Amino acid sequence: MFNKICIIGIGLIGGSIARAAREHGLSDCIVAYGRKSGLDNLSRAKELGVIDAYYLDIEAAVKDADCVIICTPVGVMQQIFSMLKPFWNEHTVYSDAGSTKASVLAAARSVFTEVPTNFIAAHPIAGAENSGVEASVVDLFDNKRVVLTPIKSSSTDALNKIITFWRRIGAQVTQMEVDHHDAVLAATSHLPHILAFALVDLLGKKDEQVEIFKYAAGGFKDFTRIASSDPTMWVDICMANKQELIPLIQQLQIKLAGMEQMLLDQQSQQIFETFSYANQARQRFLTQLDNSMSQSITFNVQPGGSLRGEIRVPGDKSMSHRSIMLGSLAEGVTHVTGFLDAEDALATLQAFRAMGVTIEGPKNGEVTIHGVGKHGLQEPKEPLYLGNSGTSMRLLSGLLAGQSFNTVLTGDESLSSRPMKRVTAPLATMGANIKAQDDGTAPLHITGTNSLKAIHYDMPMASAQVKSCLLLAGMYAEGETTVTEPAPTRDHTERMLNGFGYRVQREGDKAQIDSTGKLTACTIDVPSDISSAAFFLVGATIAENSDVTLKHVGINPTRTGIIDILRLMGANIEILNERTVGGEPVADLHVQSSQLKGIDIPEALVPLAIDEFPVLFIAAACAEGQTRLTGAKELRVKECDRIQVMADGLQILGVDAQPTEDGMVIQGKTTDAIGGGEVISHGDHRIAMSFSIAGLRATDSITIHDCENVNTSFPEFRNLATHLGLKLT
Repeated sequence: MFNKICIIGIGLIGGSIARAAREHGLSDCIVAYGRKSGLDNLSRAKELGVIDAYYLDIEAAVKDADCVIICTPVGVMQQIFSMLKPFWNEHTVYSDAGSTKASVLAAARSVFTEVPTNFIAAHPIAGAENSGVEASVVDLFDNKRVVLTPIKSSSTDALNKIITFWRRIGAQVTQMEVDHHDAVLAATSHLPHILAFALVDLLGKKDEQVEIFKYAAGGFKDFTRIASSDPTMWVDICMANKQELIPLIQQLQIKLAGMEQMLLDQQSQQIFETFSYANQARQRFLTQLDNSMSQSITFNVQPGGSLRGEIRVPGDKSMSHRSIMLGSLAEGVTHVTGFLDAEDALATLQAFRAMGVTIEGPKNGEVTIHGVGKHGLQEPKEPLYLGNSGTSMRLLSGLLAGQSFNTVLTGDESLSSRPMKRVTAPLATMGANIKAQDDGTAPLHITGTNSLKAIHYDMPMASAQVKSCLLLAGMYAEGETTVTEPAPTRDHTERMLNGFGYRVQREGDKAQIDSTGKLTACTIDVPSDISSAAFFLVGATIAENSDVTLKHVGINPTRTGIIDILRLMGANIEILNERTVGGEPVADLHVQSSQLKGIDIPEALVPLAIDEFPVLFIAAACAEGQTRLTGAKELRVKECDRIQVMADGLQILGVDAQPTEDGMVIQGKTTDAIGGGEVISHGDHRIAMSFSIAGLRATDSITIHDCENVNTSFPEFRNLATHLGLKLT
């Protein structure tokens, strides 16, 4: 990738970066810069073969370097920038490895006035007990997360080079807002280090009298391991991030005082509940860590095969979100089964916990929600981070617009690029005070108000999220709020509100709600998600000799567009054992392989299958003749531009797929329909899973990059797909 990499600060992190870059052949020459006081360390780095040369003069070190990575303590970043300024080269890529990012960018601004566009702030979340170049290892970053915090002015070229560099040395790259990074790391890394240092300091002084350490077990060793970290580095980190750390220390003090009082009052049940919640929370953390870090972010699918067997896909994501929201606002205890234990739905669950709602689980798909009533939510102490979940952000915008407190809604890079004006604009006409970014994206700053006014809103585009947002806001607005939709969209919100005893009137294309109702706790059985079932409906249809039964799938008439479209194309899908569960229609779906034909997809069915079009494009590629989709402009503002990304991927695989402004035209073939190749999902889980299903009709292997977000909606996909017969690794 580079002719010359210069590492400034060749310790554990810098040395490991140099070793990994050399191992993976990413640079012809790797050098280091350091001070005279660190001469022994620099000499040792060269002796070990970590670097090719070292310099005590920074001008010589960075001369002709096309990549410079600063691996010094964050406390000296301003000094390093000042030293680099006379030799700064606009054609060089600069980055760092500091644990705090706001302080690093502040240091850059103090020296350059503005952060240079070719500087990309980075934080590799990796380390070891020992420090120094002798502790460096080639695989320190393998499958570890590296967080990049680019800003709006950052060079796209520099950002892409840094992303590629870290990926090629084995890391998983995430992008995050600067302030959010520092807040998250304060809680998950910096505070634990302070606790470890403080506890060892406390017990170390006691040990002089009572030999505490002599009897310390493995748990103490594990808990205090991070107190072996470099004190100088951690003083710098704590001072640089004190604005985020001090509130956390204060909150912890309150928590410890509460535990002390429980012990004094012998409140064993309350202590048990605290410990139980912590136990469950840690198990969720371990599960998420295993899903996001242990599994490969690249899928490889071998060509051919068939799907055969019987499975039950996870619970419906839309209903899982809404069960948490409405259960939290209900009076009494709501029990949920079939809950989707994936990152999107968990983002909603964690948001309501942050607003004072006690929620037990999820465990084996079961959640118990202790509702606080319609007006019982509390102001969260921090911004509500919603990850990649657009449903969470858009629905919460409406629900929180009428609260008496202020909130901030944030998300990951993908969610922060998605349009929110479609909800903030109509909410503003109701009197809501919501401030988005200049381009209408998150974070959203919501100022609480008790004076929302009802509106009649004609939606310009069919969207269940917009409709649900306004209905939830209508629960807090004076008068009757009416939403008219141009085409039918999923009606889970209306059905579930009625299930909780809150009256929503439906008449044709209108839904109406007022603020006089209340929600009463109930039991909810979440059916399997038809959006998740869609991948296997298409897979079993296009692959020869396939025979699959999908159990307990929700067949709400506002969600069955996928079935209707596939049947129009000639698919053999039977709907068996129809029944109603908790107000929602449910059935078993039996699908067998069949020969498809191309069709013009009726626009009336588009809103009923909006999330399923990526995999429907795969079906169209395997159908005889032309398939044309129109009226689906909404696909361009999903997790990615699904029209363009799917067209790009299909073309790479040899499919004649032409994107249009509001859809796609695909010329399908019945034989050799799909070739092999490498495609990029752009972090969109449905794109990744759709191209995985394409392997069933491919003539060669398909590699799909950037598949980590499959865990946001369907963490069981890989296991279920391989169980049925997909050759996916």
